[in-house]
Amino acid sequence: MIRHQIYAVSALILSVALTVALADTRLNSGQITNSLAAVSSTPGLNLTADQMRQAVLDNIRNYPGALPPRALTFPQLANLAQFTVEINFDFNSAAIRPESYRNVGAIADALHNPILLGYGFLVIGHTDSVGGRIYNVGLSQRRAEAIVAALVNPFGVNPAVLQPVGMGEEQLRDPAHPTSGVNRRVQLINVGKKFCFGRSGEQFVCQ
Repeated sequence: MIRHQIYAVSALILSVALTVALADTRLNSGQITNSLAAVSSTPGLNLTADQMRQAVLDNIRNYPGALPPRALTFPQLANLAQFTVEINFDFNSAAIRPESYRNVGAIADALHNPILLGYGFLVIGHTDSVGGRIYNVGLSQRRAEAIVAALVNPFGVNPAVLQPVGMGEEQLRDPAHPTSGVNRRVQLINVGKKFCFGRSGEQFVCQ
């Protein structure tokens, strides 16, 4: 009986320890803020969301196949401050699952931080390889737009600082396992100061 009690107590302690560990690794706005503010003097990016979307379609046309034979790259983005987060959606849908709204809220809290005030951000959606490449581009675009919509309402982020881009499966995080869930993610990239503020707090587009 005593041995069983010891095992039970040990199991309880292990369960509590695991719960604490999981709680400690949950996403928080401070992590996102620190990552996105890492290059606070980033110059304006000479690359638009429309150009990125067109580059995705060009990549599929130029390098056809069931899977991307080569990953699409944007060298202009490589050294910009960025953060990647997992957002769960309903299957084959742009509907954000309820358990992911905490992460969306953490993103919103970070974007409301004064450190990031006035900066612009790409919101890039990525999928795994389930489904056709063209289809996945559309799905990831809708999902990126859903994230932007959620950040704007109910979280009140300024829509003018957000640009959604659907990357589909053109930048798999784990090409060796293209259907893996790690490939389904949302990437935030700080593209530089978009709005500046006058002495009285008035907002204007930075030159």
